Amino acid sequence: MNDHKRPKVSIFDSTLRDGAQGEGISFSVLDKLKIVQLLDDLGIEYVEAGNPGSNPKDLEFFREVSSLDLKSVKLVAFGSTRRRNTKASDDANLASLLTADTPYVSIFGKSWDFQVTDIIRTTLKENLAMISDTVAYMTSCNKKVIFDAEHFYDGYIENEKYAIETIRAAVDAGAVSIALCDTRGGTVPSLIGSITRRIVDMFEGVEIGIHAHNDISCADASSLIAVENGARSVQGTLVGFGERCGNANLSTIIPSLQLKMGYDVISPEALSHLTLTAHSLSEIANVSIPHGTAYVGRSAFTHKGGMHIDGIGKNPRSFEHIQPELVGNERRVLMSEVSGRATILKQIKKYAPHLEKDAPETKRIIDSLKRLEMSGYQFEGAESSFELIIAKHLGKYTPFFTLDHYKTFGEMPNNGQTETSHTAVVKVFVNKESAIEVAQGDGPVHALDKALRKVLNNFYPQLSQIHLSDYKVRVLDSLNASAATVRVLIETTDGECSWSTVGVSTDLIEASWMALVDSIEYRLMKEGVIPSSTHTKGEHV
Repeated sequence: MNDHKRPKVSIFDSTLRDGAQGEGISFSVLDKLKIVQLLDDLGIEYVEAGNPGSNPKDLEFFREVSSLDLKSVKLVAFGSTRRRNTKASDDANLASLLTADTPYVSIFGKSWDFQVTDIIRTTLKENLAMISDTVAYMTSCNKKVIFDAEHFYDGYIENEKYAIETIRAAVDAGAVSIALCDTRGGTVPSLIGSITRRIVDMFEGVEIGIHAHNDISCADASSLIAVENGARSVQGTLVGFGERCGNANLSTIIPSLQLKMGYDVISPEALSHLTLTAHSLSEIANVSIPHGTAYVGRSAFTHKGGMHIDGIGKNPRSFEHIQPELVGNERRVLMSEVSGRATILKQIKKYAPHLEKDAPETKRIIDSLKRLEMSGYQFEGAESSFELIIAKHLGKYTPFFTLDHYKTFGEMPNNGQTETSHTAVVKVFVNKESAIEVAQGDGPVHALDKALRKVLNNFYPQLSQIHLSDYKVRVLDSLNASAATVRVLIETTDGECSWSTVGVSTDLIEASWMALVDSIEYRLMKEGVIPSSTHTKGEHV
């Protein structure tokens, strides 16, 4: 199918409004501006940017966002219908919507009779008037109105006639688009599909959209089936967070619509930046994208089993439904006891292409891997540490620093303090020059991490760009109680890519130190930084 014949689906991102209602999410004005820019670069058409009537921060955002040079995004202000028994022109919330100065406004109103009578406590007739008056008033103020039919699917199931009347009230008053909302997120996809088709057929010529929540883990499926049944706008949040169980995840819906279902959503070039954009937004929100997230998750194109690895080695189509590069992701092959010699050899060939599986160097690396795994190491999910092992065995590794000593100590709260204070001291040698730094942290590992980066930053300023994004501890032999061996897995990020390293010891701090050192040396090695054993400051080759 040629691109110009592909039906268009508009994407409406509500990260800054509905997403901000997710537990643990709090955006500053600067955060919001960065997110809008990311979504604009991705080619998202509509961005619901907040509710100026209920949040002073949103008012400030709407003042600041005018300075951005947006290419694709149409900003949308969000608010409710007028209050009961008032005039739309006298409603303070609607007045605030106008101050946002956006070309589009999203107005939500009740489509479920239960919500009308029991929650906002007005009559069914007054609710219809609230919808009609509000849409007509905003239209008269030269705003294009998107009507969010809140609780529409629940309302349709319980009182079909009234739910349809709410849609008709909005359409007759001038709404340019209707979003059918599965607000409680509990409607099964088959019903979403059949109900959406009924509304699309009934309101021919009006854009119908879908706004799904994920309370039964069906928001993405419901969005796709709504599009199959005529919806031409999909609302959601880019990485799926939002109220309760979250919203429809646009980072999975967009590629499914475009690559699987033949719709025109965003440009192929923009799609190739989807993974990076999703992770960049996640960093701003301080929320980790689950590794198993479709398309953009770290494990989306990751292979561990020997049969799977053998299959993708022969032809990636055997176990991958798309090319990872189409969405900006990459293929990963895990190092583990079930991955096989061929997988290990593939990693070795990154450093020594001439080596074969029977070469002495290959055997030594495999033997080393087996010994380390026997002692508690696990390189599945810590491929960066394994790459360092290969580099060391093949003589491709030069230490970036040597440790003289480290010390950590803590003290219980005193003088009215509510938190335990931890301090770390780290002394290293770089190019025969000693350096020592002290740092405090929320725990001994946090303090150690800060002190290590602080002391090395003088020699390798590149390290200021990275930070720990995850820290896990696994007790390997619990029968030994406090003397048990522990495995520490650390994930580090620079905001664009992540890498994981591992350390094992009977000493938790030592295991953490091993993983920390690997995380730093791996980053420097991959960047081509010359170890400061040959000069004072880190430079690129």
